[in-house]
Amino acid sequence: MSSKLLTLEVYLEPAQNQRLAALCGPFDDNLKQIERRLGVEISYHNNHFTVVGQAIQANSAIELLKSLYVETAAVKGKMPDLEPEAVHLAIQEAVALEAEDTSAMGDEVFLKTKRGVLKPRNPNQAQYIRNIIAHDICFGVGPAGTGKTYLAVAAAVDALERQEIRRILLTRPAVEAGEKLGFLPGDLSQKVDPYLRPLYDALFEMLGFERVERLIERNVIEVAPLAYMRGRTLNDAFIILDESQNTTVEQMKMFLTRIGFNSRAVITGDITQVDLPRGTRSGLRHAIEVLRDVDSISFNFFQSSDVVRHPVVARVVEAYESFERAEQAKKAQKERERRAEREALAAGQPLPVPPSAESNHE
Repeated sequence: MSSKLLTLEVYLEPAQNQRLAALCGPFDDNLKQIERRLGVEISYHNNHFTVVGQAIQANSAIELLKSLYVETAAVKGKMPDLEPEAVHLAIQEAVALEAEDTSAMGDEVFLKTKRGVLKPRNPNQAQYIRNIIAHDICFGVGPAGTGKTYLAVAAAVDALERQEIRRILLTRPAVEAGEKLGFLPGDLSQKVDPYLRPLYDALFEMLGFERVERLIERNVIEVAPLAYMRGRTLNDAFIILDESQNTTVEQMKMFLTRIGFNSRAVITGDITQVDLPRGTRSGLRHAIEVLRDVDSISFNFFQSSDVVRHPVVARVVEAYESFERAEQAKKAQKERERRAEREALAAGQPLPVPPSAESNHE
């Protein structure tokens, strides 16, 4: 890549001090975040901004400044704050477009919710939304923070608003994350609510607390543990199975056979965070092997580069993946050494010296 630096300038119009202050953030924190993430230098005087950097990054930064400045516009006379989360997500989208040809996003896709129009932040999210719309069953598999569950709930809300379906059903297995919570007081709803809280949170954000409560009372939205799905046939519904890595093979098969006419199902999970008892096979892992070539079923596999939460989350995921690969390589090497020893004993030959022992001897 060329090391030649490009200098670009832009005037953000109309020039309004409050909007410019919101764009820059307290002590220019927003601009510093853009500089750090895109590898550019930004300077400004009033509404005149100058960006210095590599051609792709500098152009991305200019478009990012324009886009963020639009978001600072007053709505009904009220000047909105430019939250750090909005800045981070906008930068994430800019970084994704740098890494991928913009044509990889294909035709524009979006979802409509009460919060507004929700657009994908990277090509994988765009393909995920397309698959949800086009397939009866869609799997979203990948690390935390890639938007699997959030986009699935948004797609369900969008389908409900368009009257494509009559109800939304959200479910997940009631499995503790590595600890036993013991006896939980209250009725059935109170006992399972802690497990389903992430789904409630997404619904509240997209539809508002009061409307969600009304829809739940009318059974238009149903949130239930996976164990209560057996024996049901779900017609005219949008069904989301969250945390599916914690289903057993039998539970996954049971869930997939509940789907009725004019229904869609989205199954999300992270196969690196299985909380099932040792020796129990994950239903998600098994489904990926069994259903990969079945028509009307799609699979989306997200990577650490697709994480849209705080940047450190992507680095955490990458560190764990790197560590696990190293551990697997060590196990494979030890297995090869043991196999060589067994073959040497069977043939009556001297035992081979393991490579690790040779390096220690040197």
